Amino acid sequence: MFSAEIRKHRADGRVYSNWQFHLYELFVRVNTATYYYWWAVDHEGEVLEAFVTKRRDRKAALNFLNRGMKRSGEPKRIVTDQLR
Repeated sequence: MFSAEIRKHRADGRVYSNWQFHLYELFVRVNTATYYYWWAVDHEGEVLEAFVTKRRDRKAALNFLNRGMKRSGEPKRIVTDQLR
């Protein structure tokens, strides 16, 4: 119940003064196939969204960002791990 209440408050549009997303990407190899694991963490350290895809392109990245912002709202700043 506690996490559901926090998520409900965020969906209502509460914006924190230092609201930011940290986006990370990890390459995972399973049976010689490469997968990409993407996840977003907020400024408090809570994992907001996790996403696994076979492709690493613009469409996959935008899909991941849109899913994260739909659930958690739009951040003031996005920090990445500086991968292309």
